Amino acid sequence: MTSHLRFLFLGTGTSTGVPQIGCTCAVCSSLNPRNKRLRSSVVLEYGSTRLLIDSSPDLRQQALREHLNHIDAVIYTHSHLDHVAGFDDMRAFGWNSEKRLPLYASPETLKVLRRMYPWAFSSENTYKGYIRPEGHEIDGPFTIGGICITPFPVEHAAVETNGYVFQCGNVRIGYSSDVKTVPPSSMELLRDLDILVLDCLRKEKHPTHMSVDETLSVMKQVHPRHGYLTHMSHRLDYDELASSLPDDITPAYDGLELFPGSDLG
Repeated sequence: MTSHLRFLFLGTGTSTGVPQIGCTCAVCSSLNPRNKRLRSSVVLEYGSTRLLIDSSPDLRQQALREHLNHIDAVIYTHSHLDHVAGFDDMRAFGWNSEKRLPLYASPETLKVLRRMYPWAFSSENTYKGYIRPEGHEIDGPFTIGGICITPFPVEHAAVETNGYVFQCGNVRIGYSSDVKTVPPSSMELLRDLDILVLDCLRKEKHPTHMSVDETLSVMKQVHPRHGYLTHMSHRLDYDELASSLPDDITPAYDGLELFPGSDLG
């Protein structure tokens, strides 16, 4: 039996969110709640361990919506603002704890975080309840609680970007929210996962994100048990996209909960 396992989508939108400021297109004007997308981030719970993947600018709103009052560690995919700018909101997770908050990221991403939030990483940061990060550079697979985590590099713009495979008991979940190309070595790691979550910006090609066809091509090659699409822009209507996909691939939406090991969503 697999211990309690929950995979929660906090946000499934691109860097602008949906609706996009100043836009009156059909998706931005839609009343369908699944067309309302905060910036991309997820929570993974396994047993007593709760991980946050990326701290989006919408973290406060996401945490309030999901009654998220503590996390055990944060794992970063890369240093773009839509994935790190909620950093300061994480101080709420330390108000009732004296522990440092473990952050796991590539050396480059940790370097950016230290430059953006020097007071948090300072040895003089002794404020009770304020975020006191404990940086861990990722240089290979690592374990948090009972979760075995394997990073894999992907190509996305000019920043060092990681996707991750999470092994929770006998369940394997892959997550890569920002990717244009998956290198061959990473493709091997993604084969036959129980769940794979991938970037899917829009129908048209984009220089730094995968299009619908590109995402489906990767899914077809690695054939996960079930695939989910995230980091979607206002050019993708939820119902229209969902109706066009194979039965084993689904657009994610904000607040979607998966319970792998029981029904895989």
